[in-house]
Amino acid sequence: MQSHGVLLPLRGPSSSLSLSRHLRRQLTLTSFHSSKASTRPRRLLLPVASAAFTVSDGELETRGFRVRRSSDGLDVAALNDVFARVGFPRRDPDRLRRALGHAGGAVVWVEEAKRGGGPGKPVAFARATGDGVFNAVVWDVVVEPSLQGMGLGRAVMERLVAELRRRGVSNIALYAEPRVVGFYRPLGFAADPDGIKGMVYSRRNQKKR
Repeated sequence: MQSHGVLLPLRGPSSSLSLSRHLRRQLTLTSFHSSKASTRPRRLLLPVASAAFTVSDGELETRGFRVRRSSDGLDVAALNDVFARVGFPRRDPDRLRRALGHAGGAVVWVEEAKRGGGPGKPVAFARATGDGVFNAVVWDVVVEPSLQGMGLGRAVMERLVAELRRRGVSNIALYAEPRVVGFYRPLGFAADPDGIKGMVYSRRNQKKR
């Protein structure tokens, strides 16, 4: 399960009032899924009044997992190993630690619970970056391949979005490869209902000019 994110403004200032009315009861998200052939932006909407988590923290603990909501105790080397196993590039450990501590961000991960409560290895992870007030971008949604299909990806995503909403963040963006777009639909994501389009900076396009 993989996701890379990029944030784009949804409306200009002149239409902010109409957007507020239209989305009065909704949380606005933007999604992009990419392939070698094309990059197709999508806008997604998620109802603000969401149900409780599909799986509670307590139930996860009975299965041998523990939810963490900060990067404290996160084994960056072990996270890099998960990245590699799902096909992500390994990150420079020092730069990754800096990214995890970035102000305005949010981190949710699931670890294998250890006896005594000590930190375990990460088996599911998601993070968001942003200004901490209006906008956020979801990045690096990963689940240990041998544990996929157990609801751990959904668990971290539900909690990440809930944390961003708790902070009052209303614009959340992500894009995903075509093969994992279906993962986000059951979470309440709907593709581009108003035809909003986004753009991603491309060095390739710069070279063609």
